[in-house]
Amino acid sequence: MEHGILVAIEGAIGTLTFNNPKRHNAMSFEMWQGATTALEELAHNEAVRVVVLTGAGGKSFVSGADISKFESERASADAVATYNAATERFSQTLLDYAKPTIAMIRGYCIGGGVGIAVSCDLRIANEVSRFGVPAAKLGLGYGFESIRRLMELVGPQFVNEMLFTARQFDAEEARHMRLVNRIVPDAEIEGYVRHLADTIAANAPLTIRAVKGTVCELLRDAAARDIARCESLVKQCFESADYQEGRRAFLEKRKPVFSGK
Repeated sequence: MEHGILVAIEGAIGTLTFNNPKRHNAMSFEMWQGATTALEELAHNEAVRVVVLTGAGGKSFVSGADISKFESERASADAVATYNAATERFSQTLLDYAKPTIAMIRGYCIGGGVGIAVSCDLRIANEVSRFGVPAAKLGLGYGFESIRRLMELVGPQFVNEMLFTARQFDAEEARHMRLVNRIVPDAEIEGYVRHLADTIAANAPLTIRAVKGTVCELLRDAAARDIARCESLVKQCFESADYQEGRRAFLEKRKPVFSGK
């Protein structure tokens, strides 16, 4: 296809690729919708334990919205609302995802690309990655939830710098701001992310789900936190066959084989 969302599954790793390399993987309305559908399908695939998100072509992760489609997709208030609902649905699906997600960032990660990366659990970038939120150069409003998610990672001082200046930040600046976990040379990034994903996939899925659920609750306002949900997720770990497998494997000095049950 000329552009869209590509999905590949290799072992326990699902890869979702934003595929619009001619426009640095800029996102159209259809791509936001397709990405949500792809995430949901990977969520229901029991064989998949980790999802990697990346961009086609090696020069961009996602460079934001496809501005060439603004006249057709975001020309009126109603159209903007429809477009924003699609982006928010994708972001919320990613934030609520039970499986671990890794953003493998090569090159440009701009605007909506930053929003996608921030919604992933881990962010691995190559050394030539560039980050920015150019809303102030386009006259766009940047929504409450988008700013909140970014601020949880980098703090108000860097949110202000990113959005006030609308400039691009290099990979080292992004690491300094805590926007990315690691910077890896481009020649090594695919292998690094694959090893990271395999390492996570080999661990107990219920434990990882419990950690994700607890982190999600901790990011909510204190009054809105569902502590009972966190306790239930932990209880499920201790009642699982995987807990028994983990103990046996430790005593038998072998690698555990977890089933997620």
